[in-house]
Amino acid sequence: MPTSTRLCLFTDTLGDINGVSRFIRNIAEQALAAGRELHALTSTRFECPEQANIHNLAPRWAGAMPGYPQLELAIPDRRALFARADRLRPTCVHVSTPGPIGTAGRRYAVARGLPLLGTYHTDFPAYIDHLFDDRVCTWTCSRVMRWFYRPFARVFTRSDEYALAMQGVGISPERIVRLLPGIDTAVFHSSFHDPGGDVWRGCPGVRPSSVKVLYVGRVSVEKNLPALARVWKIASAACRSRGIDAQLLIVGDGPYRVEMQRALAPTGTDACFLGFRHGRELSTIYATSDLFVFPSTTDTLGQVVMEAQSAGLPVIVADVGGPRTVVDDRRTGFILPADDEPRWADTIVSLAADPARRRTLGAAAHAKIQPLSIRASFEAFYREHEQAVA
Repeated sequence: MPTSTRLCLFTDTLGDINGVSRFIRNIAEQALAAGRELHALTSTRFECPEQANIHNLAPRWAGAMPGYPQLELAIPDRRALFARADRLRPTCVHVSTPGPIGTAGRRYAVARGLPLLGTYHTDFPAYIDHLFDDRVCTWTCSRVMRWFYRPFARVFTRSDEYALAMQGVGISPERIVRLLPGIDTAVFHSSFHDPGGDVWRGCPGVRPSSVKVLYVGRVSVEKNLPALARVWKIASAACRSRGIDAQLLIVGDGPYRVEMQRALAPTGTDACFLGFRHGRELSTIYATSDLFVFPSTTDTLGQVVMEAQSAGLPVIVADVGGPRTVVDDRRTGFILPADDEPRWADTIVSLAADPARRRTLGAAAHAKIQPLSIRASFEAFYREHEQAVA
């Protein structure tokens, strides 16, 4: 039922391929379906969905992100952005990202005296620490984040795991709100399983009969993929010695891809880099794989972990970060010490050798995620903005 709340959401990521972008697209779709006033504003050269409540304004300048050419750094035309927002007559503002567009949204809310809310989608100090291993850079990033979030009335966290990290950048506990996790469970679903394995015909190097260990996400250092490369060397050798035909499938792209391919070259075709995959093909790849690995220690939630479980896969995640909050240890997968690489390898080999255990864990994983729909997540998200306006 429509309300008097009119929400403008400013985001730096909407045309990109990542969990944050997918979440924003999903809630924009939910808003249209529910008749709620939610408009997403961005400025990018990337293709965005063509729908009434998504507004992509031409950037004043845009180029590849330094050190990360797969991402874009865009500087918006602030005057045009503000004019578009004014025409939408928002009663509150949500800032999804602390980049140039998010900063413009922050400034707009402050200038217009509107309630300002946001989401702590990315633990940037942790990312900076992983990428540069420089205390000065990490400290500087923390100070910038402290300044950025100062005027926010409420800040959503994707998981309770990051409440302490948020407090570390000056967000007081009374301003932190847990965002109900949710995904489009109709898109990521075990029903997409392809028993004939036809989906693998479009995936060079993938053997239809192999046990497929899947990773989906950015191929970058901050996802802890150097550790996964070392783990897979051990696991792949152990599988071969036991006569298990197993392959690691990497879906996604990023600055670490070339180096990771080089590191895994000795495993031969036991590691396949599939690049970006989309739509029904991605849904089918999830549901037709055998288990999912996600070693990241910097994700605030790990949406792909929820997608994998919804598709019926057992998952292996680290004991640090948000992904562990959406996994039931030893029931839907395994939560392992992030730095215990031999244990990661042993767990992968054990599951690769035990299809019955994979099926049991995968069925429980699927059942766990089904109540966590994007509709329920959107309703909780929108309700917080209604309360802020009230």
